Amino acid sequence: MQFITFLTEFIKNPKNIGAISPSSKKLAKKMVETICFEKAQCIVELGPGTGSFTKELMKRKEKTTKLILIEYNEIFCERLRQQFEHEPSVIVIHGSAENLCMYMAALNIEKIDYVVSGLPFTSLNPAVSSRILHNVKDCLEDGEFITFQYSLVRKSYIQQFFENISHEKVWVNLPPAYVLSCKLGNKRAS
Repeated sequence: MQFITFLTEFIKNPKNIGAISPSSKKLAKKMVETICFEKAQCIVELGPGTGSFTKELMKRKEKTTKLILIEYNEIFCERLRQQFEHEPSVIVIHGSAENLCMYMAALNIEKIDYVVSGLPFTSLNPAVSSRILHNVKDCLEDGEFITFQYSLVRKSYIQQFFENISHEKVWVNLPPAYVLSCKLGNKRAS
């Protein structure tokens, strides 16, 4: 059922969905691998879609850790709301990641520890990508931005916002994907 919903939404709007199927469990586990769940007070997920990464975050996060899900697609957003309606630490926002700082201000959240992103930066409009990455950078301070891409074409673009990027390829995904761990500060070889 999740695959059919995902494929249907991809066909309707391929630039915003960015893939024909949900991310694999292997990719989801790799996306959350660097998160220190014991210390994280606030995690934001951009573009959770059908919740592949969200499931891994929910399995590992502390009960009191806030998880903010920002989803642009109305169908996905409604499903996430239904799925997490009884989870007081989960907030589902139907909106654009371009407004991340505005949402955080409205929720009185001063610090985000991690931003996990399933957004397809390769297919997004460059101006939209820029606004999203500016917002993530402005809200994160000393946190970590974790995203995945199907190629490293956008790595240098993302590096304009986060100098410190390491990446790792996950072969068990359709298609294979790169997980990028991004921080502000000194450049690190990858």
